[in-house]
Amino acid sequence: MTQSRRMLVLRAVVEDYIRSQEPVGSTTLTRDHELGVSSATIRNDMAALEDEGYLIQPHTSAGRIPTEKGYRYFVDRLATVVPLSEAQRRGINSFLSGSVNLQDTLQRAARLLAQITGQVAVVAAPSLSKSTLRHIEIVPVSINTLLAVVITDTGRVAQHILNIAELPDSATLTHLTNEINNQCAGASLTRTADYVRQMGARKEYRPINTLVEALARAFDGMADDERAGELYMAGTSRLAHQRTVADLAPLFDALEEQVVLMKLMSSLSETTQSDGVGVAIGSETHTPGLLHASVVTSGYGHTSATNTDEAENGSHASGQTFESGTDQDSDKSTLQTGEPVAFVGSIGPTHMDYAATMAAVRAVARYLTAFLAHDEGQSSD
Repeated sequence: MTQSRRMLVLRAVVEDYIRSQEPVGSTTLTRDHELGVSSATIRNDMAALEDEGYLIQPHTSAGRIPTEKGYRYFVDRLATVVPLSEAQRRGINSFLSGSVNLQDTLQRAARLLAQITGQVAVVAAPSLSKSTLRHIEIVPVSINTLLAVVITDTGRVAQHILNIAELPDSATLTHLTNEINNQCAGASLTRTADYVRQMGARKEYRPINTLVEALARAFDGMADDERAGELYMAGTSRLAHQRTVADLAPLFDALEEQVVLMKLMSSLSETTQSDGVGVAIGSETHTPGLLHASVVTSGYGHTSATNTDEAENGSHASGQTFESGTDQDSDKSTLQTGEPVAFVGSIGPTHMDYAATMAAVRAVARYLTAFLAHDEGQSSD
């Protein structure tokens, strides 16, 4: 019972510190929380929590503030991520539904998330390595050069120059592209590369074997592309209002290291813990510049081609509400089994409002998942 009450005291300290950013004392807890015990008992609990590493006292006779361990306990025991209000959901839909393409949507998503949380928002474009083929066009650009334009299910467009000895006739080129589009649409880029390579062994394609092999290598290259492509970031100017100058330099350095940031947030989004949202606090980020920061992230999109549950929940159109019914009901459709194709995340101080940040990150991730699903549906109509 003592341990259970002690953790209620810890939760109260974390909540009060997140709200006030001032050390929390036993008198405040007694006044503002119905803990059912005296101020002296709470003082003893706080001392025990300090001994156990959950709290720290910054100054003698001051109140206490949470440690990384304290925040971790708090985050792990958030029973559910509180859903956004109806007004916030409508705001996200109206702001993002005006976008003209994937890039515009991702830029808008970053700006919106930064605005909602007051923190740095990071949105990654889908990586080619997790995409499937939607369509390919091969266009002659000179006597010895062809341009392969590959469009993926996530809306990414990749262009590859193919150098060959001589151009094939247009009928052969059309036959090649038609077969790839017919046989490989919806297949992973690795599978597409294998199929194209097998085509090159067939009698009808032997005269253009060099082209077919070059095309297979291009697909292999895209399949191995682990970079998340472009990274959209917003809200960095807000850091200056929340940080001392000493803290800013390493934090800005960390934000500049986009490869490190992508790796951290991508792996975190793939090992999510609560309601599809991953949280790394301070040293858990393994990034020196983020030692006094927390990262909240969620994957969006998924490697499976369709998600019928989402469509049934009304989240298949980019301009429609993406959270319908109760929050618990919509969780079933959003936490899909496929690996996410990219991530959306928020970076802020360790005393961030975790519940609100997690809700905002999850909501934007859901919208982007719905946007990609709708975009894919449109193309196949």
